[in-house]
Amino acid sequence: MSIEWTDTISAAAAALSAFAAGGAWWAARRSAATAETLAGIERDRRREDLTPQIRLAITGQFGDRGNILVHLAGPDSLGDLTSVQLEMVNDDMDHRVLNPTSDVTQEDSDAHVWGPFRFAPGVDGADENGRRTGALPIEMGRGRPFAIERTRPGHWMEGPVADGWQDRYTHLPIRVRVTCRRGDETWVLARELENPPR
Repeated sequence: MSIEWTDTISAAAAALSAFAAGGAWWAARRSAATAETLAGIERDRRREDLTPQIRLAITGQFGDRGNILVHLAGPDSLGDLTSVQLEMVNDDMDHRVLNPTSDVTQEDSDAHVWGPFRFAPGVDGADENGRRTGALPIEMGRGRPFAIERTRPGHWMEGPVADGWQDRYTHLPIRVRVTCRRGDETWVLARELENPPR
């Protein structure tokens, strides 16, 4: 009869051992998942803490030309940026071409800057439409100007639409998307500037 008790005790000990091992495995998995979640939260917090503090200002305004001055004001722990690239953002209107022709295509409309200013094509690495600048480095605490000019009507526009082109943007802000890079990290920021009087 003592043999049966021994077998029973051994079986119970083995079951308890298996249960304890399963519990330890489950606790280890849960601990690893918690650690991964906390590490992700810390990465996101650190990334948010390093978000570049970019200030934009209109400078050197002479007639239809001027500059957007980009200044990297912080945070100090960020250091220099590998690159900053600016992009003009269109107004909120729908610019779909309903009846494309050989004179105007959807590609023409998409390439056009629908706003008060564009970047001066070919200056500071700006594309031929003045939509975006080249990607240029910027140092902490320093700034650099990007040349801008007032937009013109599209080549397909004529009559009152062309004549009153800038009038439609008199009270609308200059909207700029700023893409900042440091190594493998990228931040995309939206900024607005007051449209200076003509």
